[in-house]
Amino acid sequence: MALKLERGTTIIAATHNPGKARELATLLEGRCEVVAAGDLGLPEPDETETTFTGNALLKARLAADRGGKIALADDSGLSVRALDGQPGIYSARWAGPGKNFADAMKKVEERLEEAESDDLAAWFTCALAVAWPEGPAVVVEGRIDGTLTFPPRGDKGFGYDPIFIPEGGKLTFGEMDPAEKDAISHRARAFAKLKAALFD
Repeated sequence: MALKLERGTTIIAATHNPGKARELATLLEGRCEVVAAGDLGLPEPDETETTFTGNALLKARLAADRGGKIALADDSGLSVRALDGQPGIYSARWAGPGKNFADAMKKVEERLEEAESDDLAAWFTCALAVAWPEGPAVVVEGRIDGTLTFPPRGDKGFGYDPIFIPEGGKLTFGEMDPAEKDAISHRARAFAKLKAALFD
């Protein structure tokens, strides 16, 4: 039997990041009721996998098994070509325990200066995993390419959004209207694949 997400199902967004939880709920287009893992008091797992898909699956499985409901997890990050793909899966960790992304963006700029590279090519990757309690899971991945800009611009979005300009654009993700960003982002591209797999 094909796996499907029924309309009206309550699912756990396996994140403790309010901005990410809102984006996940928006991208589900009201099909499902979304409750964040942080609001349920569920633990944040150690992200011990070496890929975005591995970490997304790890988070989804933990939330589903602990919360007793279908869980949706996202693992995403910024990769910089001149830094050999860093920070990549360590994107959140570059922000430190306080999740200070101003520091993380400064770190990217400093690393580029150390590398003496003027190559500002970068991309965002998003892996999405949906897991059923003690059951199967579906994992997909989306990507958007672009370039970096410094200093950061815009106060919308979250994370590294203020230093990333998507390919063909002029505004950073941090300057774009959230709906405009949601239409083209790495997360939107991953969601398109997820919808094709799980929605009627």
